Amino acid sequence: MADITRRLGWRHLRGAPTAHVRHHRSGQLVHDGPGLSFWYRSLTAALSEVPVDDRELAMTFHARTSDFQDVAVQATVTYRISDPAVAASRIDFSIDPDSGAWRGTPLEQLGSLLTETAQQHALDVLARTSLASALVDGVAAVRERIADGLAAEPRLPATGIEVVAVRVVALRPEPEVERALRTPAREQIQQDADKATYERRAVAVERERTIAENELASRIELARREEQLVDQQGTNARREAEEHAAADAVRAGAEAARTVRLAEAEATRSLRLAEAEATRKVRLAGAEAQAAREVGAARAEAQAAWLRVHGDVDVATLHALTGTRLAENLPRIENLTVSPDVLTGLLAKLGNGAAGDRA
Repeated sequence: MADITRRLGWRHLRGAPTAHVRHHRSGQLVHDGPGLSFWYRSLTAALSEVPVDDRELAMTFHARTSDFQDVAVQATVTYRISDPAVAASRIDFSIDPDSGAWRGTPLEQLGSLLTETAQQHALDVLARTSLASALVDGVAAVRERIADGLAAEPRLPATGIEVVAVRVVALRPEPEVERALRTPAREQIQQDADKATYERRAVAVERERTIAENELASRIELARREEQLVDQQGTNARREAEEHAAADAVRAGAEAARTVRLAEAEATRSLRLAEAEATRKVRLAGAEAQAAREVGAARAEAQAAWLRVHGDVDVATLHALTGTRLAENLPRIENLTVSPDVLTGLLAKLGNGAAGDRA
């Protein structure tokens, strides 16, 4: 829609680049072209705006196949107005000078024209096609027939319309028929799925059997190798025991020889020590005997000298020495008690002794 501005009884129109504007004043074409901008008076101006951009027209219609089955066709037609002057002269594209809105519904007229033309060609091709063929190849056939029909339709170029592209989105039967048609395919798919499941299970069972056989063969081989390992370990153990026994025998022989040598050396050393000790004891005994003889001789000589000395001394001197020696050997006397009887006897003896000495 054109952008119109009001100023003091004048109107200013500013069109879009995709809109072709035609301005007539007093029956004369004043402005003609896309994206125009100009001033005009609403009372004397006749304006029309024709879109020149590509437009999409979606259409949905029903058709009947050769086996009397109803199908729904969804298609899209892309078109554009290639000759705005012709289109403006054949279809009412006039706009209100004050608001810029279309006075009629030109695009709806174009849509009805294209839809009815396309539907006519689609019905023609589907009426001679069975439902199965229509569902398989109907989309391409309907698209080609609609495109060829619209290209050959003389009214479209006469109206300034050019068809750019035709697309058929879907061609579907009624829901009940579609479900009925899906059933065999679903059953076939289910059968194929079941077959694939059975085959997969069979393959799995075969693989499990192969795995079990491989495991059994592996266990048998492992047992055989374990038997070989046990035999080899026994052989190694026997060999190791023999080697240990031989080593122990050699070690025992060496130890016995070393013990014998040590015993012989110890016996020799003990014998030598015993001989040395015996020699020492003999020498010591001889020395002790010699010393004892010398001591005995010295004692005997001393005794003889003592006897000789005492033999030459008188009796009184001997008594005195005897008393002295006795006094030396007597214990220590702290107190001495002399009774009168003892003192009288001692004095008598001393008196008799003195008298004898004088005589």
